[in-house]
Amino acid sequence: MDPLILGALVAAATIFVLFSGVSVALGLLIVSAGFLMVFDGMRSLELMPEILFGKLDNFALLSIPMFIIMGSSIASTRAGADLYEALERWLTRIPGGLVISNLGACALFAAMSGSSPATCAAIGKMGIPEMRKRGYPDGVAAGSIAAGGTLGILIPPSVTMIVYGIATETSIGRLFLAGVIPGFMLVSLFMAWSLYSTWKSGNSALLNASSYSWKERFEILPRVLPFLAIILGVLYAMYGGIATPSETAAVGALLTLLVAVVIYKLWHPRDLWLVLRDSTKESVMILFIIAAAGVFSYMLSSLYITQSIAEWIGTLDVNRWVLMLAVNIFLLIAGFFLPPVAVILMAAPILLPIIVTAGFDPIWFAVVLTINMEIGLISPPVGLNLYVINGIAPDISLKTILTGSLPYVGCMVLAIILLSLFPGLATWLPDYVMGPGF
Repeated sequence: MDPLILGALVAAATIFVLFSGVSVALGLLIVSAGFLMVFDGMRSLELMPEILFGKLDNFALLSIPMFIIMGSSIASTRAGADLYEALERWLTRIPGGLVISNLGACALFAAMSGSSPATCAAIGKMGIPEMRKRGYPDGVAAGSIAAGGTLGILIPPSVTMIVYGIATETSIGRLFLAGVIPGFMLVSLFMAWSLYSTWKSGNSALLNASSYSWKERFEILPRVLPFLAIILGVLYAMYGGIATPSETAAVGALLTLLVAVVIYKLWHPRDLWLVLRDSTKESVMILFIIAAAGVFSYMLSSLYITQSIAEWIGTLDVNRWVLMLAVNIFLLIAGFFLPPVAVILMAAPILLPIIVTAGFDPIWFAVVLTINMEIGLISPPVGLNLYVINGIAPDISLKTILTGSLPYVGCMVLAIILLSLFPGLATWLPDYVMGPGF
């Protein structure tokens, strides 16, 4: 059978299996085993256990559970509420400071936790009621938090960037650095839109400044600064050549647990058990998907599907930006239905040779791919962040939350356009810190 036709069958079967409700990892294994048995014989299944466990034999994978423990430790405390209160007190004299403090809190908490749903839940519980109480439109209150929560997969340390680096054998350190400037750019675009939409609502009183005493501003800092110091310390150790990403993640996880115990009194064994239990469950889920995606990639390569797709696209006489547009549309559609980790593991090994052949930087592409995944987090039908916000504020309809988040989708699309026009936004910092790469 023609490999391209076979590839279409694999895509259709994968979509069908995943939509049946089977977990992503198990679905990938079912599809891989089925096609290997039919087209490569039963003996090919003997290699599956070796590939499955061999994919996990990677020292860099240790950083995933460590960063997840960091995020789980923070999410189990009042760190999100304290971070929100600290930014509100320090930014309140800025016109529109409340919405700016919410988005700033989302960005910082996302960087600490690396989890979009956790960011939405932690900041939304404080931020949404406060914004609504002061008269901000429901769409701005809900949409800004839903969009701000997506920053967790772009701003370092990011688990999805680690997954992309492992799937494509790309430097994780470069990927982390590549997300810094685009992350700040997205935060700025979100803030600009939030202020504009608030001003457009006609309630100019919302943009007026409030005031806190200097005592009130400084008394909140001891609860927030230790976590921020840990994040800066982890990044410094990684880029200062002191330790590898896995080693810095382990030290960061330990320090975060200690800060949670000392500052937030998280010393009850039951509380610590919940942190470790939730971290283990999420880590196992991600690692299982990584292992299953390795088997899936082997199946595609063994049946010559990956190579045929790359060769076919290489023969197309189209502008490389038309090709990139098609890739972005594919990623958007995939992100609507699948979690970011699954999309990256399934698509990156296939797309990367095509991207490199077309002359695009793989580090730059990682940022573009991640922003596409962010769009999927606030877009139906899955749109995980939308449902998290609806759970926090059930009296705000899902339609209002969706309508409020759509302008932020536009901000993300604008960010992709700016990255396409100015690739240096993603590549300059990694090249400056670590030397020229691709």
